[in-house]
Amino acid sequence: MSTTSDSAVRAYINVHREEFLDDLAAWLRIPSVSADPERAADVRRSAEWLAGRLTATGFPTAEIWETDGAPAVFAEWPSGDPTAPTVLVYGHHDVQPAAREDGWHTDPFEPQTVDGKLYARGAADDKGQVFFHTLGVRAHLAATGRTAPAVNLKLLIEGEEESGSPNFPALITKHADRLACDAVIVSDTGMWSKDTPTVCTGMRGLTDCQIDLYGPDQDIHSGSFGGAVPNPATEAARLAAALHDDERRVAIPGFYDGIVELTDRERELFAELPFDEAGWLRTAHSHAALGEAGHSTLERIWARPTAEVNGIGGGYQGPGGKTIVPSAAQLKLSFRLVAGQDAAAVQQSVRDWVAARLPDGIRHEITFWGATRPCLTPLDHPALQSVVRAMGRAFNQKIRFTREGGSGPAADLQDVLGVPVLFLGISIPSDGWHAPNEKVELDLLMKGVETAAHLWGDLAENWRVA
Repeated sequence: MSTTSDSAVRAYINVHREEFLDDLAAWLRIPSVSADPERAADVRRSAEWLAGRLTATGFPTAEIWETDGAPAVFAEWPSGDPTAPTVLVYGHHDVQPAAREDGWHTDPFEPQTVDGKLYARGAADDKGQVFFHTLGVRAHLAATGRTAPAVNLKLLIEGEEESGSPNFPALITKHADRLACDAVIVSDTGMWSKDTPTVCTGMRGLTDCQIDLYGPDQDIHSGSFGGAVPNPATEAARLAAALHDDERRVAIPGFYDGIVELTDRERELFAELPFDEAGWLRTAHSHAALGEAGHSTLERIWARPTAEVNGIGGGYQGPGGKTIVPSAAQLKLSFRLVAGQDAAAVQQSVRDWVAARLPDGIRHEITFWGATRPCLTPLDHPALQSVVRAMGRAFNQKIRFTREGGSGPAADLQDVLGVPVLFLGISIPSDGWHAPNEKVELDLLMKGVETAAHLWGDLAENWRVA
């Protein structure tokens, strides 16, 4: 029997809380900044530290996996039950750059606890949220009397997420057999707020490009030639202006093909959240909300595809005037994708749209920089329901639902492993990911531990995979 007692879980966590926080602080002191080549040894030291701690936790397998860049950590703890589901927890052990002069109140790699908040680079993103699984699985075992988790538990903690995960797809493809599972739990995410615990059900995908436009073979006199030859800067502006229709919908033919529309129930769940648009606008440093007609702000940033002009340029940019027809111009675009969209199909639609709109005399090149697929887990998926129940027990209140407007490597796991991706995070917006004075709320961190302690038994009892 793997049912966990709430009181037994909390009692175990309370006894081991300080030891857990001391260990986390030791890990946070390692400046594992993957973007800085001079910190490569520290990133490796971080991986080695984690592998050693996972072994001490009880994982019979804990390995360093090499990549062409920074190392990842893999750990595995079989359940011993042939009918138990297999779950892979994803996170990362590298962190963003940080220095005292950036505006930190203390040394970013010397953890400090103030008023129940642990300040350090990586406290929330993502070492704290990775590490709560170590105490969570121990609490699960202690409360159930088991000697192994109720599920076949695997961990994959990468070392390059903060550098764009350049080697991650190759890593998981190479080790797909070892990573085989029934679901992925991503603990590199957050909640709506401290008072409104939430589960994220999906992330948008992304593809972006640069369009280079070429007209005359050199800049030419606008008086002698302007109005009689095609101007690449004008055409870049015309493309940007034509990107959306009057309803702010993306005007590229085929762009919306196959998308999974929001259900009425999902709209209702979004509307339940205590969304303060004025506060959101302050965070966005924007003076108004604007987007696709017929959709709320939350729907626009979580569940609708978008096209954005990221940059536009060409011609003379110096002081004063220079009356020319420029020889070249550039346009940078990005497209956020939702479930049902195929990045390759979107890229082809963009290529066709650009080619059809440009006049004779304008040559162009389009460079796409890769793509991240969207991921979405249905609300009724049994594994998602287990996450919701486990969080509900930890927080002792109703758990609501969000999505994530950004994109990340979770979709690579979904694509390669062919399983649903679920999100379990306890960080809140004020934790300051990537910013000075990053922190994690210790009470919420312990709620993450509790959630993990309850989750493995709930999955084993309520989800049997053929």
